[in-house]
Amino acid sequence: MTIFNHLFPLWALLLSIVAFFFHEPFSALERAIVPMLSGVMFMMGLTLDKNDFFRISKEPRPLFIGVLIQFLLMPLVALALSNVLQLSNQLTVGMVLVGSCAGGTASNVITYLAKGDVALSISMTMASTFIGVFATPLLCNFYLTETIEVDSFGMLKSLAQIVLLPVFAGVLTNHAIHHQISKYKQYLPSLSVACVLMIIAIVVALNSARLVDVGAVTLVAVIFHNTFGLMGGFFISRLIGLNIKQSQTIAIEVGMQNSGLGVALALQYFSATAALPGALFSVWHNISGSILAAIWGRKRD
Repeated sequence: MTIFNHLFPLWALLLSIVAFFFHEPFSALERAIVPMLSGVMFMMGLTLDKNDFFRISKEPRPLFIGVLIQFLLMPLVALALSNVLQLSNQLTVGMVLVGSCAGGTASNVITYLAKGDVALSISMTMASTFIGVFATPLLCNFYLTETIEVDSFGMLKSLAQIVLLPVFAGVLTNHAIHHQISKYKQYLPSLSVACVLMIIAIVVALNSARLVDVGAVTLVAVIFHNTFGLMGGFFISRLIGLNIKQSQTIAIEVGMQNSGLGVALALQYFSATAALPGALFSVWHNISGSILAAIWGRKRD
């Protein structure tokens, strides 16, 4: 971890401010979002090897529980919050999209800093990423049918192109030329952070005219969404009988979504407004995750 990665929330906030006031250069980069996200997924694949896949079969119960909580709790909470706060249709779409996505790769770093179960975190991110290719469009179709028309098949196809193929390409590349790329792996997290920062800036720029009107209430929705995910992941897994370390890891995984993917899908299938919750989630969940990591990591010491 570098200082650059540790200060991700600060960079996200500063870059968002710049993009809000000087939006034209960032808005022009809208088409770069999907390639950048695919690049992040490829880099995630580069960090995986056969041991990560074997890890799932050795201890499947915590993994199964965590992924189940994630895909059942997060989209339901997103829809409930949208109704309570009376968000517009497009913002509701964005909330449910974020809630229906897999866990984000940042959760692995936060789990490491919290001294949690890193192996479980990586396994959950990997499993939810693959499951999410099918689960995300199905969940969106289920929760949003009465709100807006959802192109489930198109979304499934996009997820395969944006997530599945790049991750598999990364895994195969890592297997084929592991020794050649191993010396560059230390730079992958920082490069991923840089891509996510640029995605956030582009979405803020695209929504600069709307942020004054909907930014505050959307941020409230995002904060509650993330909080309920963290609390639900922890307390539900504890009630089921998992230990503290596993429950804290699941809390981080459930609460920290692949919001960059939610942004890309929102822009591709809905609108820039629908991408706003994902952009705000990207900033906030890293802030809350960093705070939790500091508290839990210190307690474990």
